[in-house]
Amino acid sequence: MKQIIATEQAPAAIGPYSQGTSYGDMVYTSGQLPLVPETMQFVEGGIQEQARQSLENLKAVLEASGAGLDTVLKTTCFLSDMENFVAFNEVYTEVFGTENAPARSCVEAARLPKDALVEVEAIAFKK
Repeated sequence: MKQIIATEQAPAAIGPYSQGTSYGDMVYTSGQLPLVPETMQFVEGGIQEQARQSLENLKAVLEASGAGLDTVLKTTCFLSDMENFVAFNEVYTEVFGTENAPARSCVEAARLPKDALVEVEAIAFKK
């Protein structure tokens, strides 16, 4: 049975979607923007600060589902400018490492919601 994932530790949905869903042991997150959950404003700073906040939000949704960063099978990362790829990768590597990193797609999007610099979604499994 499909379950809706909801946590106050990540930003509330800004449209008609949930923070994530799960079915059985599989978890699918919505794209996580670099919004601070308490203020619903972007974290201050550039691509690295926004990447870090997006990944913190992703972690919160995953943990609310019973999954975690260590159970992520695949991420899809959206960048507003591929010129930020190297700086984004520095933060991404801090979070996922290199030895056991999940599969990943990373694409440039013409425009992200609220003009974010980055958005990250994931597919994971429950622990």
